[in-house]
Amino acid sequence: MSESQNIEWKRSWHDDYLKWICGFANAVGGTIYIGKDDDGVLTHLENHKALMESLPNKIRENLGIICDVNLHDEAGKKYIEIRVNPYSVPVSLRGRYYYRSGSSKMEMTGNTLNEFLLKKAGKTWDDVIEEGASLDDIDDNSIKTFVKDALKSGRMPNDIGELSTVELLEKIRLLDHGKLKRAAIILFGKDPNRFYPNIKVKIGRFGVNDADLRFQEVEEGNIIELLKTVPNQLNYKFFTKPIDFEGLLRIEKDEYPVPAVREMLLNALVHRSYMGSMIQMRVYDDKLNIWNEGLLPEGMDFESLKHHHISRPRNPLIADVCFKAGYIDSWGRGTLKIYEACKEMGLPEPEIISMDGGILVTVYKDPNIQATQQVGSTLEDSTKSIEQIQKEFGLLSDRITLGKETNIDFLRANYGVFSEEVRKKFGRNSDEIRTKFGEKSIYTVFLILLNNSISANEIGKLLGVTQRSIEKYIGTLKKDSIIERVGPDKGGHWKIIPKK
Repeated sequence: MSESQNIEWKRSWHDDYLKWICGFANAVGGTIYIGKDDDGVLTHLENHKALMESLPNKIRENLGIICDVNLHDEAGKKYIEIRVNPYSVPVSLRGRYYYRSGSSKMEMTGNTLNEFLLKKAGKTWDDVIEEGASLDDIDDNSIKTFVKDALKSGRMPNDIGELSTVELLEKIRLLDHGKLKRAAIILFGKDPNRFYPNIKVKIGRFGVNDADLRFQEVEEGNIIELLKTVPNQLNYKFFTKPIDFEGLLRIEKDEYPVPAVREMLLNALVHRSYMGSMIQMRVYDDKLNIWNEGLLPEGMDFESLKHHHISRPRNPLIADVCFKAGYIDSWGRGTLKIYEACKEMGLPEPEIISMDGGILVTVYKDPNIQATQQVGSTLEDSTKSIEQIQKEFGLLSDRITLGKETNIDFLRANYGVFSEEVRKKFGRNSDEIRTKFGEKSIYTVFLILLNNSISANEIGKLLGVTQRSIEKYIGTLKKDSIIERVGPDKGGHWKIIPKK
């Protein structure tokens, strides 16, 4: 026998062990043996008489609970058994709350404590009334979208389209005596971030590692909105090939399977801790991952996610509404769909792990296809004429005047194209320039490549920095013989100097 979820061994008594008793009482109960070493071997307890008199009182006075304290004798060696029952109400030690998880004791604070206290009160976070909210905070378009999707799924009666907003919210248990629950704000709120922080999804495009951040976007809004805006943003700016998020059964030889990406987003939105950090998606050259705050339910491990497991949502009201709309099922099959979709596409097995107080789900590209795509893309793009790229890029001065931001988006999206162009034509390593002079300097070189008559003022507007800063970048690039000015300031042009 070894120490576990409900067994703890101690050689002697110390009042600090009241924390262990508190942790057992708040979890599933357990037993502490005083007079045994870490291997469970009897060591004998010399002061067993004094402890038998003092321990019951210490436990009652400090924790407010009663435990069975028993003295045992084996072959003349004495030890004490403290049996702790699980309590339906929270138990604290001098205002602090402890919990037994696995074979360790943890102090609960912040969101963890909040969720624990709600659970002991028979509530979940999403089931709590939001006193500061009213029906004016509900977005009508999100309600209409839900009704349409729920009718399509067939999981709600056909007459729900005839219900008023109040009647509908009451029917799906998001309204209690005229007051909105937190789940209503998360699902249908006009501005959920006004009530809770970080109701957002941050998406970043990285290269080979986390140090190589190329660009990022943040989407915010209620769940109904995020289920549309996040896929749209991924398709518009982050995925090489757009994918059809509506066609859940569509599986093709592409970067990632549609069902896997959709389930990753849905799982993060439904099961996250909404008082924690925002959801974060990272798109790399070879993989895609998503992280949400909040750990697995007690008693569930990551291996079980690969097989049949019971659905135990952190936010049951939110999960129920998403089920009724047809977004998820109620059988705990979300992670199975991710594994199955990747397997059907012949991709490496996804990875689901615990990281930084949350869950990180990662899907990988096919290494062979990825290599082919990278080589093919480089060859194809590098054979484009610079004139063709300039035509795609458009007239810089016109776009600057209109105040649009599409220029820098285009530049970032074609970063690899320009890097290859600079390397082939001028023998310049873009990473070296960026490392030595900074990101803005390499963007300056790219903009000169696109339009050799561009001014420092125009570059500054595109990159969001002052003309003075660009002139400083240009000065360092000229000093290092990377670029040079041909002709006068007016009427002249820039030239990238080939590396000797």
